[in-house]
Formats: sequence, structure tokens, C-alpha cells
Amino acid sequence: MGSIIEFRNITKRFGAVTAVDNVSLSIEEREFFALLGPSGCGKTTLLRMLAGFETPSSGQILIDGKDVTHVPPNRRPVNMVFQNYAVFPHLSVMRNIEYGLRMEGVVAAERRARAEAALALVQLEGYGDRMPDQLSGGQRQRVALARAIVKRPRVLLLDEPLSALDAKLREELRFEMSALQDQLGITFVMVTHDQDEALALATRCAVMHKGSLMQVATPADIYEFPASRLVADFIGSVNLFEGRVETDESDHAIINLPEVGIRAWLDHGTGASGTVQIWLSVRPEKVELHKRSNNEPPPVMEGTPPGYNVLKGRIMDIAYLGSESVYDVRLEGGRRVRVIRPNLTRWDQEDFSWDEDVWLGWHAEAVHVLLQ
Repeated sequence: MGSIIEFRNITKRFGAVTAVDNVSLSIEEREFFALLGPSGCGKTTLLRMLAGFETPSSGQILIDGKDVTHVPPNRRPVNMVFQNYAVFPHLSVMRNIEYGLRMEGVVAAERRARAEAALALVQLEGYGDRMPDQLSGGQRQRVALARAIVKRPRVLLLDEPLSALDAKLREELRFEMSALQDQLGITFVMVTHDQDEALALATRCAVMHKGSLMQVATPADIYEFPASRLVADFIGSVNLFEGRVETDESDHAIINLPEVGIRAWLDHGTGASGTVQIWLSVRPEKVELHKRSNNEPPPVMEGTPPGYNVLKGRIMDIAYLGSESVYDVRLEGGRRVRVIRPNLTRWDQEDFSWDEDVWLGWHAEAVHVLLQ
């Protein structure tokens, strides 16, 4: 399989504002690709240019190797599911799904057969005679999906497809959309600002900021190996520590972290020179909490010599989230660190509490080095 979509040096300006800035990007056939970023980053503009609703100021867009930069939307092999579903309120579910086929002149028998097959794919068999106001939000979203896939596009575009749904329904539909994409075997391109949604659904993600691509990678690589502090901070929650390299060998590195008054041990080299300013990224779920008393030495973290990767702190807040608990810990110098612990049993084995003095620590392999 090769690239089905190519953006070549795409720029889009609205007056003096550059919404998309010289973006080059390839999307593979059968991928579930996510354009991810905060509001105003350019992701929706990029999707609308792919759909044909906006024209680039410069650059080319190719689908299946053909330049479609100036091809109107109805002549592109794509279909789009909008954020607000755009279901016709005066038409039944069946007539909504058949609408695009009717406009193309598909005969009635084939229209009905393809619409019923699309309804079955989105698990709405038997709903064809209902009106949109008789459906739940999740069911209307399924109707919008069915209306898009019934035309058998090469590419399906999804603009914030689950944003209007409640949290539990969003989670259910994530699994359904992933299974649907796998079953259909077509390319999905989704715009979202929801990191969990992108990480759960996408085979690859592109993180955008102020019109530029910051990183394109798999969800796991985006999360575990962000390319910059901006990406690390946007994707999930992260603790960032500024430091300087003291020792940099192939099998380990020592980083001085003056802000928090410790030295960090890494189980790999950084590739940076000895005086370069760097940042260490430590995800909250990779930080451990340990009981602290005046009579006991600090814990030794896995993969490190004694005295490294350990901080003194006090628990200032605890948020119980069911599957996990989030701890806000203040270090001796005032810096705050976030820790996430899974609730593996119905009772906390160590029973941490507010205003308790603790040790914080992380393993040598838990750290990712950022140079920008």
C-alpha cells in the first residue's frame, strides 16, 4: 500500500492570517489518520482543503496520485461527516442515507439495497422509517456515517465526529468506528482536539500548532517520544524538568536539575553536548509515590544508583477518578509535580493522604529527553 493523499507545501491564508503554513504530509491507504491540535491550529482548514471546501493559497493536494487542488468537492473521491452531523430533519433515516445516491441518479432498487447495507454496518437495522428527531445523538451520528459510506468514497473525512456526545457514548462509538474502518478498508482522516480520541482511534497522528506540523507519528510514539515540549505538554499530562547534561555516555547520562535540586540518571545517552540545556519529560503515571519518614533513607529507583531520580514532597491534593487517583505534590522548593496511580484494588494499599510527606521517584528508563 502506498500514499493515497499527499499535501505538498500547502499554505492557506485568510487575509493577513496564515491558517496553514507550508504543510507537506502523506497519508497511506487504509490508514485511520488523525489531525490533532488546539483550536486555531489549522487542522480543520487542512481537512476542508482536502474536501474541496477551501482552496489552498499555494501548494498541491493529490488523491490517488491525481492533482485535485482545484477540483470541486462533488468530483473528489471523498465524503465528509460534519461535526453537527448535518442530517436532514424532514427526511426519514432511509431517505437521508439514500439522498446522495438519488442525486447521482442511482436506480431505486440499488439505492435501497446499498442504504440497507450501510444501516447494517452502523448497527441501525430497522431504523429506516424513523425521523431524525426520534433518534438519540449517537444514532444520528451513525446515520451521518451511513450516509457518507453509502457512496463508497476512497476517503472518509471526519470533523470532530464525537464532540457532541457524552463521555460514555463517545467511548462506545470509538470502538465502533475503529471496527467500521477496518471492515470497510477505506482511509479515514479525522480532525479532533481530543487527545484520548486520537490516541484511541488513529494509526498515526499529526500534531499541529499555529498552522505548522509539529510531529507525525503513531499514537504510542507521540505519547512516549514527543518531539518537543509543546507536543509533550499537549498530549496528555506531563512533568517537565529543565536541566543541563553533566555526563553523556552511550549507556547512561546524568542530568543536573537545579530547579528541583537533584540529579537525574538516564539509562541511555542524550546525544547532546555537555553544556546544552535540555528538558526531561516524565509522564505522571511513571512517577512513584513512597512513604517518607525522618528515619528511613530515600528509595533507590530501578536502574539507578542510590541518590538519583528521587525528590521530597508533600501531597497537596488528591483526585479520585475511579480507575486511578491523581496526586498533586509540592516539592520543597515549591514546584508542583503530578502523579497518577492506578487503583488496583478497592482499597489503596498504602493509603496516601492530604498533607502527607512523601518521596517521589522514577525509573531510569521512564524519562524522555527533549532538546526544544
